[in-house]
Order: sequence, then C-alpha cells, then structure tokens
Amino acid sequence: MLPILFFFFGHWLSSIFFQTFFLHRYGAHHQFGMSPRWERFFYCMTFLTQGSSFLVPRAYALLHREHHAFSDTDRDPHSPQFHKTPFSMMWQTKVRYEEFEKRRVEPEPRFAGNTPDWPELDRIANLWTVRFGFAALYTAFYVVFAPSWVWFLLLPAHFLMGPIHGAIVNWGGHKYGYRNFDTHDDSRNTLPFDFVTLGELFQNNHHKAGMSPDFAYRWFEIDPTYGVIRLFAALGIIRLPEREPAVQAAAA
Repeated sequence: MLPILFFFFGHWLSSIFFQTFFLHRYGAHHQFGMSPRWERFFYCMTFLTQGSSFLVPRAYALLHREHHAFSDTDRDPHSPQFHKTPFSMMWQTKVRYEEFEKRRVEPEPRFAGNTPDWPELDRIANLWTVRFGFAALYTAFYVVFAPSWVWFLLLPAHFLMGPIHGAIVNWGGHKYGYRNFDTHDDSRNTLPFDFVTLGELFQNNHHKAGMSPDFAYRWFEIDPTYGVIRLFAALGIIRLPEREPAVQAAAA
C-alpha cells in the first residue's frame, strides 16, 4: 500500500509543482528569469512529471493570458460562472487549448510572444504512443505494488493529472473560499495553506497582482512554491527582479 501512496502523491505534487512553477509563473507571466539551458531543463521536467497529460507550455501560456484578460466573462476560456459542472468547463478549455496547441488560430498580439517553445519536444510528447506509454508505466507500477484492485481506481487521476489540476484551480479558485481584494472577477482564495495545488488556489491574490511570484498575502497564508522559488533564486538557478512585485503592494 505504501508504495502506491508514495507514487500517487509524488506524481501529484511533482506534476502540480512544474505546472505552477514553469508553465504558470514562468511561462505565462515571466515572474522571474532563467537561462536557456535551465529553461530546457524545466521544460523536460514538466514533460516527464506530467507524462500522459503533458501541457504544451506555449499553448498553456496563451490560454492563461486570455483567462486573466477576460476573467469570469463570456470570453474567459474557463470560468465556472458559465458552466454547470467542471466537466463542461474543462471541455471548453480543451477546445481552446487545442486551437493554440495545434496553431489553428493566432492569439491576439498582446498575448503572443515570450513563451517557452520547443516544437521538437512538443511533437514527441503529443504522440499517442508516448502518452499511452506513460499510462502503461503507471499501470505497470500498480500491477506490481497494488494490494488489491481497488487501488486501480486511482489510475485515471494519473492519466489526466494536468487537466484535473486545472479543473481544481479554475473551478474551486473562482467559486469557493474568501477574498482579500475586490477584483473585477469572482476569483477566490480556497485554502489558507494550499497543500493541494502548491499555491495555485490563492486565485484572488494572484488576480490582484499577476506579476507577483508570491501568491500568499495574509500572515496565515502559505504558498509552498514561493519558498522553492526563493531557494532557486539563492542558488542562482533563476533570477528574481531587483524589486519583486509583491501582492502586498497591490493592496496599497
């Protein structure tokens, strides 16, 4: 049982970490900088940890920039205000994401550019053989270590880890919780200590100060990813701006 629990939570936390650190805070917002070599390293790590549900960084960034510009309006690619269930919301998200991922539509000029882009790796990651290969590896681990068939019910979460994280953040973070700021949308902070999505559920704080790498604001709020960001900056892996835009400044 313990190997399955370690594997599940390890996959959950590693996948959401690279989603919030690389895809969101770096790819979509460029809240900090890094060298081309480190960018390629974190690109690879995002691919390996998300596996069968890998999200192309360029497409993710464009989709997320639209979300901020049109948050909780009818042009928002994922707002719970226009859907009865998270499933219909995420289906709309999938359709819009694939338009950017397959480059069927061009984004507005204000959303374009300055995104991580590695088309060669994206092509490999999007092969069905690769996605099913990851799914087969997850399944094989359960075949070896699961003490009973009941544990196999966790496998769909492994297969769809990225979209599940997105559904939790975009549904819960705009529907449940408290607000520190009067923003133009319905964003909320769902958890005071976001151990589920490593800071992503501080949506109200983030929508108030989108360029702040620290999603926490009040004394009792804890954003675990920001601690890692500070460590990476101290080690010289990433570069924070000299005057870091804080959420606190947005309240002034």
